[in-house]
Amino acid sequence: MGLAGVLLSLALLVWLAFRGWSVLLLAPAAALLAAGVAGEPLLAHWTQTFMGAAGRFVAQFFPLFLLGALFGKLMEDSGSVAAIARRMTAWLGERRAILAVVLAGAAVTYGGVSLFVAIFVLVPMAQALFRQAGIPRRLMPAAVALGTSTFTMSALPGTPAIQNAIPMPFFGTTSFAAPGLGLVASAIMLGVGLWWLGRAEAAARCAGEGFGGGEEPPPPEPAERAADDPLVRERAVASREFDPAEIHRSRPGDTEPPALLAALPLVVVVAVNLVLSLVVLPRVDAGFLAEPRWGGTSLAAVAGIWSVATALAAAILVLVLVSGFRVPSLRASADAGANASALPILSVASLVGFGAVVADLPAFAAVRDWVLGIGGGLLVSLAAATNILAALTGSASGGLTIALDALAETYMRLATEQGIDPGLLHRVAVIGAGTLDSLPHNGAVVTLLAVCGCTHRESYLHIVMACIVSALAALVAVILLGSLLGSF
Repeated sequence: MGLAGVLLSLALLVWLAFRGWSVLLLAPAAALLAAGVAGEPLLAHWTQTFMGAAGRFVAQFFPLFLLGALFGKLMEDSGSVAAIARRMTAWLGERRAILAVVLAGAAVTYGGVSLFVAIFVLVPMAQALFRQAGIPRRLMPAAVALGTSTFTMSALPGTPAIQNAIPMPFFGTTSFAAPGLGLVASAIMLGVGLWWLGRAEAAARCAGEGFGGGEEPPPPEPAERAADDPLVRERAVASREFDPAEIHRSRPGDTEPPALLAALPLVVVVAVNLVLSLVVLPRVDAGFLAEPRWGGTSLAAVAGIWSVATALAAAILVLVLVSGFRVPSLRASADAGANASALPILSVASLVGFGAVVADLPAFAAVRDWVLGIGGGLLVSLAAATNILAALTGSASGGLTIALDALAETYMRLATEQGIDPGLLHRVAVIGAGTLDSLPHNGAVVTLLAVCGCTHRESYLHIVMACIVSALAALVAVILLGSLLGSF
């Protein structure tokens, strides 16, 4: 009965979330349903297990959600994101329109700009570029997704994406874990995605297909409708770290900074993160963290979070100093950025709380044994666990945290016994979570299609190839190389 309750609660959570119900309501209700079927104490699981896990997630990752959303909003309102994207598209031109959109998205998201901020700025530019180049609009969502939601989210060493930060306290790693494997995975994702989109563009030209769409509304209108759509919002906030409803709470300035000046804060994010992770923090005497007043933790458990948070804070300071005068209302932009972080972290934390309750039930032992018993070794088991949970929740961050909350201690013990580097576990877990999370119900997919004015029928196959197939190919390569050569 206990296992049936787990499956029933998970099915209801997925179905009702897809229907647009708030995860803030669904997650505790589903957790209590699972606990009730198992005959466990309901109130104890709600206030102690569920809220305990959700609270720990907020305590660990709220600085990253807050600073990431604030940085993204300030980058948008200062005109920096638009300046970088415009420079990239002008440099590559309409003959390489798809590559221009992909690289523009990659540049801003690797520098710390939230996916949703990037989407709402990039799509109008991509629409104009694709129209000039005669490329079908149906390819636009996949091009944007390839640059913003694949290798810069899960593979590139040092990426400040929240998905890359989540394994750090579990495995004692940094955002630069397994850098060589991350670069290999990034090249595979980019290569496979560009190959497919280039093939689709060539086929469309041979068939005489142009941009299409007739007299569609001006570019901003689909974005405004998507940002204000309650269904889009409910699906989006559990999948990424920015609430799309805050996109239009403040407005960008009338002028854009020079491209090099606009890119400076992005460079600061990467540089500060790199120096802190690999040079400064490893030399710090942080023995005091073992004291009860600091939670009895260790530097390895917090160094990754500290590095990314400090890098984002430094980039925000640089941004305000060099481009803050271009923001029409600094307070309005800061408020919108801060508010944009609140609902996403609570939504993901609720998913984490649900996972904690399920993991605490006696029936979960059967699930754990099944996951650990998957053939192919420890890395395959970890990849399968993160893939499955990210697919079911429609959230890479939610699925990843649920998997690691329940199984990270076991994976670390087995990795130590087998001589597997924690950095390899980190990279496999993150890439695994970033594959099947792009199923049709994923909030980022729904939002992107809405902003582009496309449907699943028109564009989803291309998203599958650019985001899922490319990531699965990279995941297989990382597992094979990691099994043969270890972490590098």
